[in-house]
Parts: sequence; C-alpha cells; structure tokens
Amino acid sequence: MGDASARSAAGPDAALIGNLRPAAGCRAPAPDAAGQRDRFAAIRRRTETLAAPLSAEDQQIQSMPDASPTKWHLAHTSWFFETFVLARVPGYRPVDAAYGYLFNSYYDAIGERHPRARRGLLSRPGLGEVMAYRAEITRRLYEALSGPMDAAARALVELGLHHEQQHQELIVTDTKHALGTQPSRPAYAAVGAAVRDPAPGAPRWIDFEGGLREIGHGGDGFAFDNEGPRHLVWLRPFALASRLATCGEFQAFIDDGGYARPEFWLSEGWAAAQRDGWRAPLYWFAREGAWWLYALSGARPVRAEEPVCHVSFHEAYAFARWSGHRLPTEAEWETAAATVDTAAEAGGGDDVFHPAAARGLGGLEQMRGAVWQWTASPYVAYPGFAAVDGAVGEYNGKFMSGQMVLRGGSVATPDGHLRDSYRNFFPPDARWQFSGVRLARDIP
Repeated sequence: MGDASARSAAGPDAALIGNLRPAAGCRAPAPDAAGQRDRFAAIRRRTETLAAPLSAEDQQIQSMPDASPTKWHLAHTSWFFETFVLARVPGYRPVDAAYGYLFNSYYDAIGERHPRARRGLLSRPGLGEVMAYRAEITRRLYEALSGPMDAAARALVELGLHHEQQHQELIVTDTKHALGTQPSRPAYAAVGAAVRDPAPGAPRWIDFEGGLREIGHGGDGFAFDNEGPRHLVWLRPFALASRLATCGEFQAFIDDGGYARPEFWLSEGWAAAQRDGWRAPLYWFAREGAWWLYALSGARPVRAEEPVCHVSFHEAYAFARWSGHRLPTEAEWETAAATVDTAAEAGGGDDVFHPAAARGLGGLEQMRGAVWQWTASPYVAYPGFAAVDGAVGEYNGKFMSGQMVLRGGSVATPDGHLRDSYRNFFPPDARWQFSGVRLARDIP
C-alpha cells in the first residue's frame, strides 16, 4: 500500500500529505463536483464493506506496532476529512474534541496524539461509537459536497479520497497479520474450491534499450507529490523477467539453503534474518513435510505457480543474488511498465486477496495489481522536489531516509488507485505487505 501506504516508519500518510501544490490539493484539475460526491460515497462504502466480515473483537486487534486495528482505520479516515476539510469552515464544532488526540496519525503540526504502538489498547470509543462518528462525518461531508465548495477544499477532498483508499489496503494487510499470526489461522472470508492455474513456465527476458528516459508523474490526473517532478534519467540497457518470481522458485532458494548462506545477503539483511528467525516468507509454515501458507481464505498448501509474496527487501535481494540476477531500479521498472497494456495483467486469482499465477502471454506480465515489487532504489526525493509547508505537507520529505521503493501495487490495492509513477516505500525488513520479486539483469 502505497500506502502507501502504510509504512512501518513513515506511516500510511507519508505519501499523501505533502501533496497540496498548487491548489492545496493534488496534481490534477479541479474535480467535477457531482462525480467527486459520488466517488466519496462509494469509497466510504467500500471501506465499510472491507470491515464487515470482522467482529468487534477482530477490529480491536493490533498484532504488531506497525499495524493498526481496523476500528482505528475507520475512525482515522473520518478524522482526516473532519480535520482537513470540514474544520476549514469558520465556527465548525467537531463531533468529539477527544478524537483529535486518539485518531491523529503523524501530524505534529495538528497536536499531540496517542502512541501508534498502543492503538490496540483503545477499547473506548467502542466500535458502535466509531461507526456513528463515521456516519456523521460522511453525512456532513456529503452535504458539503452537494453545495458550493472552493477549489482548495475540493483538492483536499480529493486527497482524502486517495488517503482512504490507502487505508483500505491497510485494512486488508493489517487484518491478514492479525488473523494469520493466530494459532488457529482463521479465515477472513471463505472461497469455493480452488481452480489451479497452469504452471507459467520459465520466465522470458524482455530487453530494453538504454539511453535518456523520462520518469515521474507528468499527466493531469491525481498523483502524490513524491511522484514528481517528472525528470530525465540515464539507463544502461537492461532486461526484466517476463513475470514475477514464483513460490516454486523461491522454495528452490529455501531448499538450497538460501536462508543459511550469508554470501547472498546484505549485512543488515543477514542480521535481521538471524535475529527474527526467518526461514521462509511470512505466513509460510511447514506441515507434514510440505510448505503451507496462510491466505485470507485460511491455511492451504503453497502453490508453486503463484507469485511469492510477503518477503522483505532483504529476502528479495538475497533471492536475486542466488538466482544470479538483481532487482530492477525504479526507473527501469517504470520505463518497462509504460510499455505494458493493462489487459496483460494478472492480479488476483480465485482466492481472497491473493495473487494469481502468470498466464504465460509471452511479454511482460503482472506489472500491476499482483504484488508490490521491491526495487533496488532507496526512497529519496526526485530532482526538484520540494516539500510544502503546513500540516498537510509534513510527511513526505522527512521520511526519505532508510527505506526502499516498491512499485506496481498488489491484489489489496483498490481499483483506480494505481499509476505507473506510484512510489510505495517501506523499511527493508518489512514483510507484512503483499511484496514480491521481479528479477532484472544487465545487458552487456
């Protein structure tokens, strides 16, 4: 996510907050009023649909400091609209003044906030109160959107919509961690009998010429500010694997002692693997001599043809080294993605929020919407980037340190929330997002 997601250090708002340039909003023309109102209603419903299969107890769980309870996501996305849109109206009275402390995420300019790692301890307000708060904010903002609203406010609404979509992805990933780390590994939602995808075959290598290329957002649609400015990069000739690395290929890495061979690992990665006892991707476990995994439909055997996911940057790097290849840079990834029609994508399969196998079409596949793909690029500012002042500009620039960029989105990324320029970023040891591997290599 993105989430943006959704970052262990930076938090899900890191990719959105510095986005209010030039019209206190997004890199997009002023949205159509009726269309924005309808999208607001649809996105709010979608968030609640994602939460619906979860009990009040499920929605209270915080399984690790980097995740948040679903109940908190529901409240925080309402707080965002209240704080940054509704509160701009002179004389506005908040629904509950205490919510500013409880549901602020990372905005120091707004005021103090409840510690992130202790969000799961917030039994009050209860889920019913949070849903009532959410309904009231939805009602107030829908009413505001139905009347006159200046361009700056509409830009903030647009930002809030994309912010809520990032939290939709977080609800999926955080719920998976909350349920998948329980001894019983309960299902979020059941599915019917699985339809096995055919084995995709060995990946082909797709060559790309070197030279001067442009990357970064340069269109009229929405983009977070860290996606620009659009700028020139120089690339050497390179090739990308036609599909994502599979579970079967990653299991070969495991079987060859990949987790016990330091020659494949960066020093920090080796230390993390030893410290945390990594022996396989997150959610994999051994049962009766075979590898199983936890999906949101419950526990089941690993399917060799599916893309491997829930691996850290360190694991992706070690696997690439073991394979005799490397990870792509984000400039290489974006240059390649621009050549791929979305019709060639394979996102989710017959499982709940789980990536499907490649279809073996011959060209590049699974560039978007299957798993987030680790790149070799650190998360730093593009040339010419400048963070804006104020609370909504607080988070992008200051988190451009110590994290790695991912591209492409995942099965948990909401429809309409992806662009080839979208830059997600996480610390290199993060594993709970739907993160996987696409191999790259140099062309002599």
